[in-house]
Amino acid sequence: MKETQLLKGVLDGCVLKVIGKREIYGYELVQYLKENGFPTIVGGTVYPLLQKLEKQGLIVSRLKPSKEGPDRKYFSLTNDGSIYLEEFTVQWYGLTEKVQHILEEE
Repeated sequence: MKETQLLKGVLDGCVLKVIGKREIYGYELVQYLKENGFPTIVGGTVYPLLQKLEKQGLIVSRLKPSKEGPDRKYFSLTNDGSIYLEEFTVQWYGLTEKVQHILEEE
């Protein structure tokens, strides 16, 4: 089984957690994920996810000027995004506890 199949339902929560720490733009987010355990993640996965999360009202974007070129779209968490992230975190720890229990059974 490929990691990407397992990651599908989890990436939303990971992205929201990163965005919840600080306002961030897309490329910076991709690089952060690569440096923090997701070396195969690509913009083609992250950018549509950001659009989906924004459409759902979990994040908002705003354009900010960049010294290196065109304006960048920065993302931040909404109140709904914070609530979703809290629920995701509770569900994640509950799920990992159950899976770990089963995997460690004799």
